[in-house]
Amino acid sequence: MVTLDRLVNVLGGYGARLWCCPVSREVALRDVVMHDAADPRDLRGDVFLAVGTDSIATAVDLAVAAHASVVLVRGSAPDERAESDAVAVLLVDPDVSWGQLAGVVYGLVLEGRETESGRGPTDLFALADSLADALGSAVTIEDRLSRVLAYSSRQHLADRARLETILGRRVPEPVRELFERRGVFAHLAESDEPLFVDADPEHGLTGRMVVAVRAGRELLGSIWVECDRPLTDARRAVLRDSSRTVGLHLLRSRASADLERQVESDLVIRLVEGTPDAAAVLSRLGLPPGRFRVIALQAHIGDERHAALLLAFERATTGFGWSRPGRSTLFSNTVYTVLPGDDVEAARAWVRSIREALPRQVTMLAGIGAGAASAELPASRLEADECLALHAVRPGTESAIAYDEAWDDILVQRLRAAAASGRAPARGPITELRRHDSANATSYVATLRAWLEAQGDLAEAAERLEVHPNTIRYRLRKMAEVTELRLDQPAKRLAMIIELAVSEPAP
Repeated sequence: MVTLDRLVNVLGGYGARLWCCPVSREVALRDVVMHDAADPRDLRGDVFLAVGTDSIATAVDLAVAAHASVVLVRGSAPDERAESDAVAVLLVDPDVSWGQLAGVVYGLVLEGRETESGRGPTDLFALADSLADALGSAVTIEDRLSRVLAYSSRQHLADRARLETILGRRVPEPVRELFERRGVFAHLAESDEPLFVDADPEHGLTGRMVVAVRAGRELLGSIWVECDRPLTDARRAVLRDSSRTVGLHLLRSRASADLERQVESDLVIRLVEGTPDAAAVLSRLGLPPGRFRVIALQAHIGDERHAALLLAFERATTGFGWSRPGRSTLFSNTVYTVLPGDDVEAARAWVRSIREALPRQVTMLAGIGAGAASAELPASRLEADECLALHAVRPGTESAIAYDEAWDDILVQRLRAAAASGRAPARGPITELRRHDSANATSYVATLRAWLEAQGDLAEAAERLEVHPNTIRYRLRKMAEVTELRLDQPAKRLAMIIELAVSEPAP
């Protein structure tokens, strides 16, 4: 269910602020009423929209009479103080229209209801129960990716495939592959008629009746009924009609989720781009104070990038209002997530959970910024971007790259960017040795690099180049005739190894 705390956090993005709160922020909100001066009937509701009231005191009195937990009233900097020990007061910016605000509140409270266990809209589970009662069989409602949205409480004689589906919150992969081979998904994509799926004891499957759930032509999901034989015509009609009802529920649920995703997305962008009120933004997002990491994700299927990226964003934001650790935004071609905590392994585990939830053909890359306080989140976002970019120079690396282990590569990449913009020295020992190598087919640059990386150890440098140590000595003497190296000066050695690292990636 939606709490007062959730309402406050969401409406914070719409110019509303909590002025006083004598009630618990965990109080449940189940319905909304709007003040209408022309309607003399008594109003009752948890959220009271004080439209047209001339003062906060009046709004509070009306809300108390309606047994509300919170009242929304227009105002920005009131001089008055309305005393009340029964109702919270949310002040709405005068620039925000009541129409816009009412749409947000109704969508959040009425269409975004959640179960206490955080499993989605309450009425969708109730619908699954009522459908199961009507059909006399267990029912599961799934989205188009075979993830469980709701299921009936009827578990009597449930088969192994159903139990594994509910426990794993999605259809097991072997069962999905079975349905794919049998053409079940192809049928759902094209037809609105219920389809019977034969039993398969090897996969723990008795039998299923399935029907597509659509909004217009768009496939939103499916309803699955456990049965050992095709349903009778009357029950098929019930199932077919129920698919339309489920479609309406899914549309309302998606609208509510999209609304909260937009609020969340805007607030996360403010955090990662930098804002002086970062602490307040974190509170609106329902994140605790402390340290965070910014994670940058990109995803694609072959050359197609948009669909896979949207899937990754949907997975990262699935269950808004549930026990979801981070908060995310989709910005340009990247999903950014602000994840609480300083533990890099916890961040990697979160990335793995996203990857495992995506279809197998999706390629997902991730970069993890260093731990940061709220004011340092823009720096963590930049580090996450740079870690993500390292995948281009580390082909084949599938695991998330974290700043903690990759800071040296990032430093070199930053120096390369500076060199590419023309800020590297145009002359010097490395340039002269490179010119000599090109004109005389010598290997002086490679030799100098090996010697510097071996910290002057002739044997190690010789082993790297697969030559004799005396060859290294000889080449160093000849280099000194071409340019002034000054290898006895630490600053000169450091500058040369930096220039080599920036201009020539290590083999």
